[in-house]
Amino acid sequence: MNFQRSRALLWLVITAVLIIALSFTFWPKPVITDIGKLSKGDLRITISEEGKTRVHDVYVMSAPVSGYLRRIEAEVGDPVSHSQTVIASIEPIDPAFLDPRTEAQAKADVDAATSSTEFARANVEQAQAELEFAEAELRRMRELRSNNSVSQRELDNAQRDYKTRRAALSTSQASLQMSLFELERAKAVLMSPAASQLSRGSCECVNILSPIDGRILKVLNKSEGVVAAGTPLVQIGDPKNLEVVVELLSFDAVKTKPGQNVLITNWGGNKPLVGKVILVEPIGFKKISALGIEEQRVNVIVDIHSDFSEWERLGHAYQLDVDILLSESKDVLIVPITALFRDQQKWAIYAVVDGKVEKHHLELGNMNHFFAEIISGLEENQAYVLHPNDQIVSGVSVIQRVYNTQ
Repeated sequence: MNFQRSRALLWLVITAVLIIALSFTFWPKPVITDIGKLSKGDLRITISEEGKTRVHDVYVMSAPVSGYLRRIEAEVGDPVSHSQTVIASIEPIDPAFLDPRTEAQAKADVDAATSSTEFARANVEQAQAELEFAEAELRRMRELRSNNSVSQRELDNAQRDYKTRRAALSTSQASLQMSLFELERAKAVLMSPAASQLSRGSCECVNILSPIDGRILKVLNKSEGVVAAGTPLVQIGDPKNLEVVVELLSFDAVKTKPGQNVLITNWGGNKPLVGKVILVEPIGFKKISALGIEEQRVNVIVDIHSDFSEWERLGHAYQLDVDILLSESKDVLIVPITALFRDQQKWAIYAVVDGKVEKHHLELGNMNHFFAEIISGLEENQAYVLHPNDQIVSGVSVIQRVYNTQ
């Protein structure tokens, strides 16, 4: 009897142990997760985009006339002074080579001009001889008139003949001079490019002077050679007069307006720079992104307000990051974006109450890439799940994840 009682008691104990073991095995375990507490802080709504610097006024110096450009010795970065620094010099263009037909015609013109010159020189000699004869005849008539051997009319005729011969000499001399000029012109047509360079000497070149005090930003045409009028040669600007150009997506540009504060980062300095939006261009343009997507972009111009000594190392077309401040809320209840999810077309969050998860819908205000403003739904210091996953549902027990700092 005692043996049967002991045996029954043993089975009872074994059954109880199995029940307890099974209970512990299948009892729901708390989910380990990251838990935070709602707190108040400042919320900044910004538009972040890459930008680049540019000199506000870039002067493109072009050739004012067609000619032979001397080599530009200036280098990028060289300082220039207003109306003093010679940027470039342009000489007259050398004559072109003549084809055989044109050369033969030019030689014939030289021969004709030479003959014309000899003819004019002979006319001068003839006119000189006739003038000398008329002068001698006039002297003789004056002597005879003093003795009343000839009439006054004969003396007047001698004077008229002398003046006529003198005018004829002047005419023939002018004709000779014209013939000499024609000969020089005909010879000039035959001048080769090499002869032109030897005969040039120190010519009066057209010098291009700097219009401002600044620096050379880019040399567009450094080598010497023939250039046409209007050919761009050099870009000049003042690096102290920098601005930032940001290519915003068109829907971001709509939110941007002049006067908004700007924070400039990743420009290479030790601390961010500050600035303000001064212009949102009224026209957009199409741009292909790195992923091959067509985007409509708008240029937004930012003026740098930090002291020049802080960014004097910045130059033209340098890359940087820009954060345009759209709005800023002080001391508001905020929550990380990672804790939020959509539920029934509303924003929701998993609050932690007495170790268990409860789903709450929230009314949110402003939102940036990292935080959102809570208008209603939860209060400050309320615990919540930072990174909800498939294991987190209403009613589930959770415990704080512990990180090993060693």
